[in-house]
Amino acid sequence: MAQSFAYAARRAYVELVNCLNSIEASYRAELRDLFDAHFGRFEEKLERRLLDTKAELGITKAELGIKIEQLRVELHSTKADVLKWSLALWVPVALAVIGLYFKP
Repeated sequence: MAQSFAYAARRAYVELVNCLNSIEASYRAELRDLFDAHFGRFEEKLERRLLDTKAELGITKAELGIKIEQLRVELHSTKADVLKWSLALWVPVALAVIGLYFKP
């Protein structure tokens, strides 16, 4: 009797393990399918956002190029002004020094 009880318990144990393994396999397959579906949607969203960001950066690059050119023009103008004022200040000083040198 103890042997038949042990045999029945072992058989029930094996059936329970097999049943749980099949349930786990089905859940795992469902989870894999669900993951693939969600990952596919995530990939689509990520790709869309990447393209939007690239488009925004393209616009930003163009605007940045325009701003750089404007700054170059302004810098060139400022350099010319500085040179003009520098000459306007140093020429009279140089003439005064030359005048004092040649004064009898």
